[in-house]
Amino acid sequence: MLMLLTMVSLGVAAQSADKMYEDGKKLYDAENYKEAFPKLKAAAEKGHKKAQYRLGRCYDKGYGTAENDQLAFQWYEKSAKQGHAKAQYQLGKCYKDGEGVKKDRKRAFELFLQAAKQENADGEYAVGKAYFKGKGIAADKAQAKKWLLRAVKNEKGGDEVLEDLRKDAADGDEDAKAMLALIGKK
Repeated sequence: MLMLLTMVSLGVAAQSADKMYEDGKKLYDAENYKEAFPKLKAAAEKGHKKAQYRLGRCYDKGYGTAENDQLAFQWYEKSAKQGHAKAQYQLGKCYKDGEGVKKDRKRAFELFLQAAKQENADGEYAVGKAYFKGKGIAADKAQAKKWLLRAVKNEKGGDEVLEDLRKDAADGDEDAKAMLALIGKK
């Protein structure tokens, strides 16, 4: 009987975290961050990985709360440890830029690779760029080309990656120009 009650209460807790997340996500997507924040925080504290990621975004960008790089890092890390690709990418950016944590290009690359292996376009682009520039990993043009092509061909976000690369190239970014040439997308 106790086992059944425990299972039911765990199911209710998970269900309520899902509901809080969905409610918070709707408000977040509508850019109503002040109301989204407490719902996302409640779901995140119950271990909901997508809520943890979005809560990290709130702290990262100052959405509905004060901007706080350390708290953004902590929430991205909780979500990333549960395998959430977007959180792995964002956590990699924290390590790359030294936001909320000491700068560590090698750790950034490892996290970008985790996201990329889940077909996250931003992660694929970050891995390609790391190989291209030799940041966090030895430079390798063949690997750079492979990952950059994966990024721009990705059905979820590839168009945005290519658009950003082209914009950067048009603005005079020599690396962006060289990466476009490498993948034949001038």
